[in-house]
Amino acid sequence: MARVKTQYVCQNCGYSSPRYLGRCPNCGEWNTLVEEQVQSSSTSASTKRPTTTLTGLVAKPQKIGEINSHETPRVKTKLNELNRVLGGGIVPGSLILIGGDPGIGKSTLLLQVSGQLSSEHHRVLYVSGEESATQIKMRAERLDVAADDFYIYPETNMDSIKDTIRELKPEYVVIDSVQTMQATDVTSAIGSVSQIREVTAQLMQIAKSNNITIFVVGHVTKGGAIAGPKILEHMVDTVLYFEGDLHHTYRILRSVKNRFGSTNELGIFEMHTNGLSEVQNPSEIFLEERLKDATGSAVVVSLEGTRPILVEIQALVTPTVYGNAQRTATGLNRNRVSLIMAVLEKRANLMLQNQDAYLKAAGGVKLDEPAIDLAIAISIASSYRDKGTQATDAFVGEVGLTGEIRRVNRIEQRVAEAQKLGFKRIFVPKNNLKGWQAPTGIEVIGVTTLRQALRLALG
Repeated sequence: MARVKTQYVCQNCGYSSPRYLGRCPNCGEWNTLVEEQVQSSSTSASTKRPTTTLTGLVAKPQKIGEINSHETPRVKTKLNELNRVLGGGIVPGSLILIGGDPGIGKSTLLLQVSGQLSSEHHRVLYVSGEESATQIKMRAERLDVAADDFYIYPETNMDSIKDTIRELKPEYVVIDSVQTMQATDVTSAIGSVSQIREVTAQLMQIAKSNNITIFVVGHVTKGGAIAGPKILEHMVDTVLYFEGDLHHTYRILRSVKNRFGSTNELGIFEMHTNGLSEVQNPSEIFLEERLKDATGSAVVVSLEGTRPILVEIQALVTPTVYGNAQRTATGLNRNRVSLIMAVLEKRANLMLQNQDAYLKAAGGVKLDEPAIDLAIAISIASSYRDKGTQATDAFVGEVGLTGEIRRVNRIEQRVAEAQKLGFKRIFVPKNNLKGWQAPTGIEVIGVTTLRQALRLALG
């Protein structure tokens, strides 16, 4: 009898080793190598099988001039926030991966979308490896989801799932979740790197060869990344992260990869007992609890994809108790905060080296673009001088190392959003004032240096 060959595969990055190692030499994680059986070439029949469609047609090479290149119309759901994040709607034949923390609402979102698609006479197959049909039915009744072309299938075996897809011929398939699915050709445990890789490859083949849109739910690790190797994100067309605080009702759907649209789009939802509802104006949410004349507060008009969002940046600057001053940032890049504080100390004569600084972006949103620099600087200076900013002021601009305020993109949209929410003044880079007309009802102040902006905003 031939000896079974085994190898040790890292469940975090996919690195394989012929012997056990306590620490993965590729990603540096401890105790992530798991023993798996090496698949022989004779047993991997799926790799030798040609790609066939549900109608039995075998894929073959075509001349590029003979391929029909007409644009496939996107399918829009009733959730405009989801349509925006996807780039305008669902692209038929795409493979979409949705990741998020347990209990954040991934299954709720996909169950709602499945019900909406089936109500528009699209056939939907919901495959669940974590819940029974009765449990899904109970949740569907709570969400008021019911349609004739909506099928529930509690199954984890990929062969059975492919047979069911071949029989039903659905237009949309939901896999909840990819970590619970099992490919019979792979002998390793369910949820291992090899299983996830093989299951995703089979789902991709189904989606591309049969023009079926497949939504895949992916668990995330304690570090926030989708569980499994990075190749999982490389294989799919779109990667969405569903974020939020379990102690709050607001959820953020963020696109980190999209072959058919922008990767900077953001969708805001609110969780209710009867499901998720859209938030049409997220700026009001991020500003609704702002105190009037508060020190250490500045409002920035940030741009997430094509959407301008007003967010309050808060800063608390206090004398340090220990030898080294602390720098803490929530929702902001800590290195960016340290850089701006250094510029304030050098160019604006603020003695911050003996001050602890705590900064956060209110509302739980994460900001990472150069245009937020000026608002960070204003909030730090406001807290340090204990002088409040005006509640009707907003700030946009990138701060350079020499203290200059550099231009930012899409300034017209940012100013229009601030004017729509009732702001009376907005500070922008002076070089952004050329070539456009400011809307009425808001004063646009162009600033050249950080020192000038501090003088005009704080007096």
